[in-house]
Amino acid sequence: MNDKEFGLNDVVEMKKQHPCGTNAWKVIRMGADIRIKCEGCGHSVMIPRNQFTKKMKKVIVKAEAEG
Repeated sequence: MNDKEFGLNDVVEMKKQHPCGTNAWKVIRMGADIRIKCEGCGHSVMIPRNQFTKKMKKVIVKAEAEG
């Protein structure tokens, strides 16, 4: 069911555009809730994980693996 793979510091595209005009968001916190930060204006939003997976379209930029 959950075929969308995302990780910390990935840049993702959401289905709806942010009012500032961009569609790109960076994942800055993961857990039961996901905190994402707008790449255009810097506004951050925390939403429940299941709601995030429904609203996410795809991963634009995969974060670099540490180590």
